[in-house]
Amino acid sequence: MRLLTFQHKGDIMAGVLMEEGVAPLPWRDVRALIESGMEHASEAAAAAHLIPLTDITSLSPILKPGKIIAIGLNYLDHCLEQGKTPPERPTIFTKFSTAVNHQGGEIRWDPNLTQMVDYEAELAVVIGKQAYRVQEEDAYDYVAGYTCLNDITARDLQRADRQWVRGKSLDTFAPMGPVMVTADELPDPHTLDIRCWVNGELRQESNTDQLIHTVPKLIAFCSHAFTLEPGDIITTGTPGGVGVFRDPPVFLKPGDEIVIEIESIGRLHNRVGPYLA
Repeated sequence: MRLLTFQHKGDIMAGVLMEEGVAPLPWRDVRALIESGMEHASEAAAAAHLIPLTDITSLSPILKPGKIIAIGLNYLDHCLEQGKTPPERPTIFTKFSTAVNHQGGEIRWDPNLTQMVDYEAELAVVIGKQAYRVQEEDAYDYVAGYTCLNDITARDLQRADRQWVRGKSLDTFAPMGPVMVTADELPDPHTLDIRCWVNGELRQESNTDQLIHTVPKLIAFCSHAFTLEPGDIITTGTPGGVGVFRDPPVFLKPGDEIVIEIESIGRLHNRVGPYLA
């Protein structure tokens, strides 16, 4: 299934995306659906009256994740463009859930705070049930599905702080969606083309087969340190081609259009809005 959270006539709800429209579901968002168990979603969708796509506003599939666990330096080509050796173990940081943005949402920041804002196309894993000390061979049992995430980053804050949380967590800096594709439709998430365009220019082009640490390894590694809960996000890192390592570096500015595309999942569109006053 292709699940989404959307707004219709002032109401927010989960739904199943179909060719003819959206089948509304009796859950507030995809996270609530995951927490209740997804076994009744197909039945509920079959009985629903479809809503035309033109009548909805798409939101982030997970409106407020408990945790957004982000992985750095996890594509070989991204390590090579920095001249860094691929890490032997995952590099973990976090993005605050208040950074979550959605399909079509504006990315905004205060220019007095940062002037070096970058894009990062990423495959995000949505956790489906509580996971603690999970083994790699069992890890897929804990995946609800996959979505697109743009790990927007203030590079100057990242460098100044010598750690990454603030530069990654500004409000609007985690666009996600537009849908979550359930795990049964993507049995192997390591074969997907991933791309990013800025103003129609292809900036990133890779495949998830370039992930250094795989999805099962990331779930096992994280869950041996802390409990993963339904609706938590693990965003798996970005490939080469980010703005800061281009020659010369190129950063986002008001009016820019960013498109993240992941094969079999979809396209996430966002625009850089006016600077915050």
